[in-house]
Amino acid sequence: MGGRYALAGLGAAMRIALGVEYNGTPFLGWQSQAAGDTVQDALQAALSGIAGESIVVVAAGRTDTGVHALEQVVHFDTGVERPLSAWVRGVNALLPKSIAVLWAHPVPHEFHARFSAQARSYCYLLINRPVRSALQQGRMGWYHAPLNVKPMCQAVQYLLGEHDFSAFRAAECQAKSPVKNLAQLDIRKQGDTLIFDFTANAFLHHMVRNIMGCLLYVGNGKHPPQWVGEVLVSRNRNLAAPTFAPDGLYLSQISYDAKWGLPQIKQLSFGWAEEED
Repeated sequence: MGGRYALAGLGAAMRIALGVEYNGTPFLGWQSQAAGDTVQDALQAALSGIAGESIVVVAAGRTDTGVHALEQVVHFDTGVERPLSAWVRGVNALLPKSIAVLWAHPVPHEFHARFSAQARSYCYLLINRPVRSALQQGRMGWYHAPLNVKPMCQAVQYLLGEHDFSAFRAAECQAKSPVKNLAQLDIRKQGDTLIFDFTANAFLHHMVRNIMGCLLYVGNGKHPPQWVGEVLVSRNRNLAAPTFAPDGLYLSQISYDAKWGLPQIKQLSFGWAEEED
């Protein structure tokens, strides 16, 4: 490829970006571990098999154990030339069935999957009915008691914008700053399923799941909507609800500047119409 894709100090080495989809249920999260039971470990092994050399990938963001992805974006550097189809179909042939590469795209070395990202979106799918689902086990969250969507939507207004989200941050979070800009938090209902869409410039560890726990406390009548605002202002994790289950959480989209020319992945859509509450 052209010189703009060459890496400094690595001659003709290339940087490739991938879009990756996965079901996180069988894995211990994204981040590589000694046991090797992570999405990153499986992807690196498959890429190394196609490249014939050791490949290390960098992701736009980490996902926890049991969390899924409709669009995780990663990049890696390689000194070998392969057709783009090899980084997709070839790699998929070596991956577990629960992981699939959606696309591959050459990028200049200035591109970084994590630091070039402008926004990240998550979706949480929640079944709200008295009994759990057998068919959606691991793919959707579940809450047994009736939830009132209207006060939950009112509570959302206290969270939108740029805030210190320390009250919704896991103790082991490694982010340098707890200040994030939550641009979107929409709640949709279809039958006994609730769909929560989150978009922010970045998220703290467990931030979405901790917000979910608080919203459910409002939806079930335990607290009024303004309580969420009080928790936010307190910056005290101990005042918030427990961290909610990972099962229905999906990393749904990573947004980048159009200059990188990455394939456009559509936002998560189940073809469901929103119900009147």
